[in-house]
Amino acid sequence: MELAIYWDASAILSLIARDAHTDDALSWYEKDCTHLMSTLAYAETCAVLSRLQRDRIITGSEASGSLDAIASLPWKRLLLCPGWDEISEVSGKWGLRGADLWHLSLALTLRRRQLSELVLLTYDSQLRSAAAGEGLAL
Repeated sequence: MELAIYWDASAILSLIARDAHTDDALSWYEKDCTHLMSTLAYAETCAVLSRLQRDRIITGSEASGSLDAIASLPWKRLLLCPGWDEISEVSGKWGLRGADLWHLSLALTLRRRQLSELVLLTYDSQLRSAAAGEGLAL
């Protein structure tokens, strides 16, 4: 089975805006595999770009350009939710915030039900640690 990479918002943002993780994100994006983005990761990315625009850190055209870049990349866009069992299983295990718990639980749901070669790409240290503990880390 082919490798599938589930990208959280921190990884998506590193791909479209230069930061300390951009080179790593680019190297993962260039892999010949399936790249997955959930509606939650997209919403979080949009919220960050909007905040940066409101705070005048980036311009409206830079925010729009970033959203266009995301839209032009060949993501498999997920309209899925994590399984109840996966949420229950990991909710008290890793001490994650709600959105990170959701990302981890969806990645586990996908791996168990459809994509046995799925990994989670994140630059959030707590989510990365939890993903490693669940066998989902890169």
